[in-house]
Amino acid sequence: MSKNNLIGGTAARIAGLLACCALALSASAQQPATNPPVTTTAANNVASNTNTTNAVATSDADDRYRIGPGDVLDIRIFNRPNLSRDSVRVEGNGMIRMPLIDTEVQAACKTEGELAKEIAGRYTKFYRNPQVDVFIKEYHSKQVAIIGAVNEQSRFELQRRIRLLELLTYAKGPSTKAGQTINIVHAPPALVCQKPETDETDTGLSSYKLSETLQGQAQANPYIEPGDIITLPEANQVFVVGNVFTPLTIPLKEPITLSRAVAMAGGVKQDSKKDKVRIVRQEPGTTTSKEIVVDLTAIEKKRAEDIALMPNDIIDVPTSAGKTLLRSLISTVVPSVAQLPIRVIP
Repeated sequence: MSKNNLIGGTAARIAGLLACCALALSASAQQPATNPPVTTTAANNVASNTNTTNAVATSDADDRYRIGPGDVLDIRIFNRPNLSRDSVRVEGNGMIRMPLIDTEVQAACKTEGELAKEIAGRYTKFYRNPQVDVFIKEYHSKQVAIIGAVNEQSRFELQRRIRLLELLTYAKGPSTKAGQTINIVHAPPALVCQKPETDETDTGLSSYKLSETLQGQAQANPYIEPGDIITLPEANQVFVVGNVFTPLTIPLKEPITLSRAVAMAGGVKQDSKKDKVRIVRQEPGTTTSKEIVVDLTAIEKKRAEDIALMPNDIIDVPTSAGKTLLRSLISTVVPSVAQLPIRVIP
């Protein structure tokens, strides 16, 4: 084979390879580009994280203190002492006034940062990039009170939003006389800054089970609104008197039977007429009362039904007059006889 033929064959093969590469590149360019699929789990995780972030941000925003009528503010404008103001009281309509600003500025329902941003925006036509800081000096717009069967009745000035259970802890918790309910009396709001969680504020009174509030259950642990008065009514009571070791008053926080009430009073003493225990019960809505005679011995021996007590029942355990008289005579006569001189009869 000649040298020229060898060179020509090699060139032909190279040309063929280049042609094949060009066709492959052309075909690849004509195919639509595809993106790697996004798995459902990854998408759900992104959405979940976004929702969680939004929920946290919303919660933080809800808990921030919002300025109200009567609050006193300090307003500082950097390098502008002539515009800064001390002890600015928010008017009843929620407005304040600032130098050089013709109209009033709404302070109510805003946080410190939101009001600072509002004032800075008003001053941009006089100064370039004014720096404004707002501080709440005195809190007066968010007063609430808690009364009734708590260990420390008091009024509070809120500096942030709190829930019912937290306020109850500041009152040192419910007392031993507390009943089963907790009530919130709502005052008409001077300014509605946020939509209430429920429509119960329209009725003026909300009632919750105290046990659920103490457990922190959401439906019984609402946010406290300005002007709210929280009341804890005392529980209904029953009274145990007569021939028992510890006569006492028992809060009726839960159903209590006759035998349990007597046991809580320490039990009956000697010479008690256990078959003649009286329950004095007042008829609801009237001033008349009736007596129910109960055999406590039969109840203890499961021969009679244990009676459930009603509010304001009086349990009277009577004394057996004959046994008491005999015991009294014995206790008086025996010591006297023992002191007599002994004589011998021959």
